[in-house]
Amino acid sequence: MVGLDTFVAPPGRPMSDHQNCPNCASTFAYPTGTSWMCPECGHEWNQDELDKENAPAVVKDANGNILQDGDDVVMVKDLAVKGAPKALKAGTKVRGIKLVEGDHNIDCKIEGFGAMALKSEFVKKA
Repeated sequence: MVGLDTFVAPPGRPMSDHQNCPNCASTFAYPTGTSWMCPECGHEWNQDELDKENAPAVVKDANGNILQDGDDVVMVKDLAVKGAPKALKAGTKVRGIKLVEGDHNIDCKIEGFGAMALKSEFVKKA
């Protein structure tokens, strides 16, 4: 039987790094190689994968630059908008964007047009 004095941390984790079960919050979770196991509910998880899932999403523009809330961006392509009399032209500057979850990951107000949701792949950082 293996005692607590022979505890071996999984690769890349320090010995003092203890994990609670994300399923039932049990404090008795133990490492099993590259994953963790809960003896109370039987849940098994990989902490590195769990950390990646919970990490904030990184939003990049058409050139691969990371965007943040409040950035100013410029349209890189003419975009036709349903119900609008004319398209948004390439070169239109958008000030103070807000990043959101979803397919259209930028909320903004375009001067002379109004509120709009854009995809980050159609803008570049100003």
